[in-house]
Amino acid sequence: MKPTSRPRTVRTCGLLLAGLLAGCASAPPPPAPAAPAPLTDATPEQMVAAIRQAAGDGEGELSVQPLRDSRVEDLRERAAREEAARDYAAAAASLDAALEIVPQDPALLQERAEIALLQGETAIAGELAQRAYALGAQVGPLCRRHWATLQQLRLLQGDAEGAAQAQAQIDGCKAGVLDRF
Repeated sequence: MKPTSRPRTVRTCGLLLAGLLAGCASAPPPPAPAAPAPLTDATPEQMVAAIRQAAGDGEGELSVQPLRDSRVEDLRERAAREEAARDYAAAAASLDAALEIVPQDPALLQERAEIALLQGETAIAGELAQRAYALGAQVGPLCRRHWATLQQLRLLQGDAEGAAQAQAQIDGCKAGVLDRF
């Protein structure tokens, strides 16, 4: 071996080793998918107004209202005053107290879901609206409020397909409309 060939061999081996190591390196992980942009820029107050508007006035619909405990009615009225004063924490506490008395009341659960939305507690709002729907009559104005709540939450999450499905459910809640008595 000539004395000049040794440095070339070392250099060649070094390049080969570097190439092999580069081939073993893994590609960087793909970037995490960005959260979908909201499909609505509505404020929570505007979202709740849209929910209540979706319910309609119930004209021409059969609406069954349970007899209410006077304590529950007092708490609901208090919650409405607190909401009007934008004291959402107090309204939530009043509705929570009413739910301790009648935990399976779909209307109370829906009202509490709307307050949760006003408080920015979207996961709680969704859970309460789904629970209210499952316990309710699944037709009529209250049914539309449940699904309108879920629709607003899906719009907020950037889920256009989910919002469209919720709209279909809102329309399905109108099946309880009576043409004549």
